[in-house]
Amino acid sequence: MKLVVNYSCRQEDSNENKKERLRPSDLSMMKFLGEAKVKKTMLLRACRGRMKLWILRAIAILSLWTCMIQLVAVGDFRGAKLLKDWPSYVSSPDKHTEESKSFVQPKVHLRPKRSYKNNGHLLVSCNGGLNQMRAAICDMVAIAKYLNITLLVPELDKTSFWADSSDFKDIFDVDHFITSLRDEVQILKELPSKLKSRVDLGKFYELAPVSWSNISYYHKQILPLLKKYKVVHLNRTDARLANNRLPLEIQKLRCKVNFHSLRFTSQIEELGRKILRRLNGPFLVLHLRYEMDMLSFSGCTRGCNTEEVNELTTMRFANSKWKEKVIDPKLKRKEGLCPLTPEETALVLTALGIDSNTQVYIASGEIYGGTRRLRSLKAAFPNLVNKETLLEASDLKFLKNHSSQMAALDYFVSLESDVFVPTYDGNMAKLVEGHRRYLGFKKTILLNRRVLVCLIDRYNDGSLNWDEFSAYVREAHSEDRAGSPKKRVSMENRPKEEDYFYANPEECLPPLDKMPRSL
Repeated sequence: MKLVVNYSCRQEDSNENKKERLRPSDLSMMKFLGEAKVKKTMLLRACRGRMKLWILRAIAILSLWTCMIQLVAVGDFRGAKLLKDWPSYVSSPDKHTEESKSFVQPKVHLRPKRSYKNNGHLLVSCNGGLNQMRAAICDMVAIAKYLNITLLVPELDKTSFWADSSDFKDIFDVDHFITSLRDEVQILKELPSKLKSRVDLGKFYELAPVSWSNISYYHKQILPLLKKYKVVHLNRTDARLANNRLPLEIQKLRCKVNFHSLRFTSQIEELGRKILRRLNGPFLVLHLRYEMDMLSFSGCTRGCNTEEVNELTTMRFANSKWKEKVIDPKLKRKEGLCPLTPEETALVLTALGIDSNTQVYIASGEIYGGTRRLRSLKAAFPNLVNKETLLEASDLKFLKNHSSQMAALDYFVSLESDVFVPTYDGNMAKLVEGHRRYLGFKKTILLNRRVLVCLIDRYNDGSLNWDEFSAYVREAHSEDRAGSPKKRVSMENRPKEEDYFYANPEECLPPLDKMPRSL
């Protein structure tokens, strides 16, 4: 133990002696090394700080870029639209796909609201099918502006043959409808609470306006009612405004509503785009108006068996809204007042020179007689499709039992077709025809049924051979029946016999004397 203690004492003494024997230069070196270590530590800390700063900058840039991309997406701009303004984007601005031309929506800049003294609130209940109601909505907006009144979002027909429960917002983009017309007229989704209470108590006026009325009728007859009752309900709106002899600003407003403000919901438009992608090439839309309701209403029964004729007749007599009950189908057909049958349509399209390989999209409801009646048309045009064959059942699930939404989908596809052929001049045929004129006089073949049924009968009984039949059919369908520019026929005191405004909205189209000769 003594030895150990002595040794440790000597070791401590030795360490102290070493410290005492250190030279001044050694102390300076140690001090220098300490300072170098401190500087190195400080340098490392500075580098780390700079690295953190660069990382933060990189994160900030990425965050800003992500936000910008999100804003672009929300603003309905595509990447190409954003990139084309950058110097590195070298592609020609003219090189866009047809899809981008048709569907890219420009950025909307809201116009200021129109300021006017409000003369009352107008409620409207549209009647009929989708396109009958579409035209009525355009008329009601024009009337609301002319009378300086507030319009409520129109109520759609739920009691007609189709019994469709769809509301306006189920078919049309209601917010776009309201905002796109804010500089023309105030449109509300519902009445203010005070007026709603008045309506609930029955303190309003209800009527069906006179058909084909001039705008002065609304000024003299409807405006005083609005000022007196504050709320007026128009319970029928089809064909309540004249085709002609209206102020130019009224006609142009009808076009603005029809071609710009009545935009289908995003869900319907996306389905329409899906159909166009699957067609993937030139196609013809055939509006084959051969559904049960059309045949029953018109009394046209050619090609139907006895059981089907009885079913259609019973249906017509049971519908109290259809005034004509006893109909001679043969006479009506000869007068050209019946839609062409699927068999007749196959003959006519072939005679017109439509290639048998053409994609033919049938825009219609369920064809009466089903696949049996479509057999001839399918044989003539094997690439015969419709929305049910191009889409999955899950795609159409939300449209089931909603005929107006189904019609909206067909309308959307019809506008984009290379050729549109209606077999009957109903409301959809007329509105699509007019809309296609507005889009640049896209080809629409308007069949002359009165001439065609005579030619078809002569061909079937052998008095005309195929070459003769085909030549006569083509001769009867020259450019003036192909959606080309022409004057709208006006007949004063005979408004029902005039050309329909929505089939040829001449006031909204380029003047005839300025149209290219190629059209």
